[in-house]
Amino acid sequence: MIDRIADIWGTRTPFAQGERWPVRVDMKLAQGLDEDQVDRWVQSACVLCSNGCAADIAVKDGHMVGIRGRAIDLVNHGRLGPKGLFGSWQGVDNGDRLTRPMIREGDRLVETDWDTAMSRIADRSRKLLAEKGPLSHGFYTSGQLFLEEYYALGILGKAGLGTPHMDGNTRLCTATAATAMKESFGSDGQPGSYADIDECDAMFLFGHNMAETQTVLWMRVLDRLAGPNPPLLVCVDPRETEVARQAAVHLAVRPGTNLALMNGLLRELIAIGGVDEDYVAEHTVGFETLQGAVEPWTPDEVARVCGVAADDVRRAASIFATSERVLSTVLQGFYQSSQATASSCQVNNLHLLTGKLGLPGSGILQMNGQPTAQNTRESGADGDLPAFRNWENPAHVKELADLWGVHPDKIPHWAPPTHAMQIFRYVEQGSIPFLWVSATNPAVSMPQSERIRRILQKPDLFLVVQDLYLTETARLADVVLPAAAWGEKQGTFTNVNRTVHLSDKAIEPPGEARSDLDIFLDYARRMDFRRDDGAPLLDWTCPEDGFRAWQECTRGKLCDYTGISYERLRGGSGIPWPCNEDHPDGTMRLYGDGIFPTEVERAETYGHDLLTGASVGPEKYKAMRPDGRAIIKAAPYTAPHELPSEEYPLQYSTGRTVYHFHTRTKTARAPQLNRAAPSAWAELSRADAARCGIGEGDLIRVVSARGEIVVPARVGDVREGTVFAPFHYGYWEDERTGPDGRPTAANELTQTEWDPVSKQPIFKVAAVRVEKVADATGPAPAPTTTASRPADPGSAPPTRGGPDAETIEQLRPTEPPAVPTSEEHP
Repeated sequence: MIDRIADIWGTRTPFAQGERWPVRVDMKLAQGLDEDQVDRWVQSACVLCSNGCAADIAVKDGHMVGIRGRAIDLVNHGRLGPKGLFGSWQGVDNGDRLTRPMIREGDRLVETDWDTAMSRIADRSRKLLAEKGPLSHGFYTSGQLFLEEYYALGILGKAGLGTPHMDGNTRLCTATAATAMKESFGSDGQPGSYADIDECDAMFLFGHNMAETQTVLWMRVLDRLAGPNPPLLVCVDPRETEVARQAAVHLAVRPGTNLALMNGLLRELIAIGGVDEDYVAEHTVGFETLQGAVEPWTPDEVARVCGVAADDVRRAASIFATSERVLSTVLQGFYQSSQATASSCQVNNLHLLTGKLGLPGSGILQMNGQPTAQNTRESGADGDLPAFRNWENPAHVKELADLWGVHPDKIPHWAPPTHAMQIFRYVEQGSIPFLWVSATNPAVSMPQSERIRRILQKPDLFLVVQDLYLTETARLADVVLPAAAWGEKQGTFTNVNRTVHLSDKAIEPPGEARSDLDIFLDYARRMDFRRDDGAPLLDWTCPEDGFRAWQECTRGKLCDYTGISYERLRGGSGIPWPCNEDHPDGTMRLYGDGIFPTEVERAETYGHDLLTGASVGPEKYKAMRPDGRAIIKAAPYTAPHELPSEEYPLQYSTGRTVYHFHTRTKTARAPQLNRAAPSAWAELSRADAARCGIGEGDLIRVVSARGEIVVPARVGDVREGTVFAPFHYGYWEDERTGPDGRPTAANELTQTEWDPVSKQPIFKVAAVRVEKVADATGPAPAPTTTASRPADPGSAPPTRGGPDAETIEQLRPTEPPAVPTSEEHP
């Protein structure tokens, strides 16, 4: 037994480069329950990060009572992280689950029946369609639903209503991942594979605290580091994370200066002769423009702007140039910062300049933050056209129209899809009076929280919220719909490296809760959405109907699912798309042949100016003649719009802690996770704390031009001049304050600004000041096991899980899962 709160990553199973990652099966059961007492195990995969770890759900007496990793799966080889072990099943089995619909009567939400609730929604929807048309409707969804549910939502929104106002909370976490791949490669879809960790000579982690955000993937890295021929790590992060502690080079950049660093790395790579000129000439366009753009960024200039050592810039570039196989990963440290798309595209450029792409050990993982974020993007629930179709390409629009049986003009494509920040602006202005929020909590997760609360409370807004619990957002709704959770419904979802898993239904949902798919289908029936031939637009009766429809939508596309079925997924490993007749076992890597989907007739986008966000358009795109070659894009660095000042002298950044997910809707209901990080805090460096007269645990006020939080201080290993706060903590006890009556939501301070290309909000650059409020009554409630550890180890007791945090690890000498051999572009 091992305490997986104290020992987050579990026991090491070292392996050498080129070997397959050994199997270790992690299991957690309810206290007092033995494995032989479990009634049955039901196949699924974890939904509490983007890794997509295959798992079996333990069921006894009609309840979920535990979880076990699946040894056969190529993603996790049996392992699970703390959130999966404790938060997955415990996070949904609680007495405060929503079990009946609720409607607003005056200033109160009261329980009602489904017919009353859905009739109220449909009546308002029809009324607004008649009076104002489809642009009156907005949908804001999640990265937590299943593929079939997203696709149903995409169809009813685009072909039923005809609204372009659809997006997901994936806009907040990894919209830039998709956008950077579209800009460089012509389409969304990860080039790399998790298996590249097994083969690489070096790993570059750009703004990616993998140790806390994808714990099982970090286990794989740790096991490589513990074995022969370990890879060199390069970490870009302003905090001393566990990744930074293992790194050969740690580039602790100033927040907001990522693009300056990337331009400098590219310049140095060119200067030391690291460019594969043959690959660049044959497989890319745009190198000359990039070469000119990066020329001013000498190591010394990077050092001046970013606050890192010039020799570290040279060392990092040398590692990339001289390592035969390099894997790069990118996450929110780049995606939620200034010039997000431009910075992330430069990571792609490093690999394009060296030809280190699509080969074992050489690749890119533009990471996701949520378990089903890939499906939000693929299915069109984020506003994009399904299956990576281009809204500017009339042929792509017609394909969808023919598939759905509607006229092409019904599908919104006269302008870009409306992104989340603009949707909320339209609600604020009054042009969207109907907003349907599913499986997300924008009252806590969106930037500038006070403004978002005001928007959601507008008297002329009809707000529908579909969720498991009465969240901060649900409390403001006009109609609340109780949704079935993971384990209570069936469907598929796709992880970061394109691996598709099936999640079977393990138990019945509580009370009258329904699956998200059933809710969307009910709405479509009540609205009487029909094809042009009079048939129902959505005639599905079960999730598998939706999956079959999705297969047809993807036929012949990069994300081809036609070779995947529920039957094939059941019992074995997940399968990475594309999977079809040519690639019957799936595809591990993309672009190993140097051919990219950038042809005019195939491209998912015609691209944008990375500085301004201006659309390139089809004519200029044709003139570039990409013709199956990748596009090397450059952009000049510009300083963040909000810089430290005399009034607000420090920089502010938000992020995750290992023990929680999003706004803690599930993880805070798992006692082991909640004890490890029970309430909010803010982190300061030793030097900044000393200047402000602040000690460990002192109550502090962090103030920006938009709001404040009042939380205990953790004096830690964050970069000097920077304040860090976890964004998970909202207001369960009250709509505006934390448990002690003080504001604690990190997004009270963040700004309403977004990247010009991906439209992803900027959570990691703001100016703040810090004031001491009161002396400490104890240490900050931050964990000591992660990047939030105290700078003085003796200032806080070590984080421990207790007896109920003990889990079983089974180290198995069995053969690890086989991997598909297909690695070329389909």
